[in-house]
Amino acid sequence: MPNIRKLLRAPKNYKIAEADASGKPLSSGDKAADKQTVLAMAQEISTLQDILYAQRKHKILVVLQGMDTSGKDGTVRGVFGQIDPLGVSCVSFKAPTEQEKNHDFLWRIHQQIPGNGELAIFNRSHYEDVLITRVHDWIDDAECQRRYGHIRDFERLLAETGTIIIKCFLHISNKEQKSRLEERIADPSKHWKLRPEDLEERQYWDAYIKQYEDAINASNVQHAPWYVIPADSKTHRNLAVASLVLETLKSLDLAYPEGNPEYAKLKVI
Repeated sequence: MPNIRKLLRAPKNYKIAEADASGKPLSSGDKAADKQTVLAMAQEISTLQDILYAQRKHKILVVLQGMDTSGKDGTVRGVFGQIDPLGVSCVSFKAPTEQEKNHDFLWRIHQQIPGNGELAIFNRSHYEDVLITRVHDWIDDAECQRRYGHIRDFERLLAETGTIIIKCFLHISNKEQKSRLEERIADPSKHWKLRPEDLEERQYWDAYIKQYEDAINASNVQHAPWYVIPADSKTHRNLAVASLVLETLKSLDLAYPEGNPEYAKLKVI
């Protein structure tokens, strides 16, 4: 079994154009078999998360970032859908409220950070504040650089206080995004997923790619690394994220707390 974290780790001076969004480095070559592997991994993640919660020693933050239709929601369902909701949170960060705007941009993020024994999944994250904001010139480059510094300091604070950070860039190609948007338009049952703004944002594709590259390279550090997840294949995307999370969990000294010998004297009447 390869070292998943090493295999998927974004390289120094990462260039999105040089990464293959359709790659399947972890696939067996059999889609049906890969789906069964993902299900088995999701169940194992659920088992280990139960121990994580009982032990109350470690805390894990999974960040999912990617272009529209890259599969953030699908990853949450496919990889974490087997987990008991106890001790797990999934937060989707949308446009900030007026109250949130009255604070620094990390204020609303810090409130959602996992505590001991918890696993938190960010479906979009604090990185939106250096992506869409920069693409649309809501902040200038000087402010963007300041925010990179704040993010690095924030993630260092989290890491130094025991949070394990797993940042996943779901890498989808322009062609695959077009196909998925067309599929949503054609299927009325998927219209709830579609926003007209999603179609408008496609014209900024190149700008988003540049800002993603800049953000990843500005914050790809040892204690909070970025992992590149080829996401044109939904099955392989889930396989890669599940493998990454499972390897991380297995690297921890997870164990249920020792039993209380006094409890052996208790009787149920």
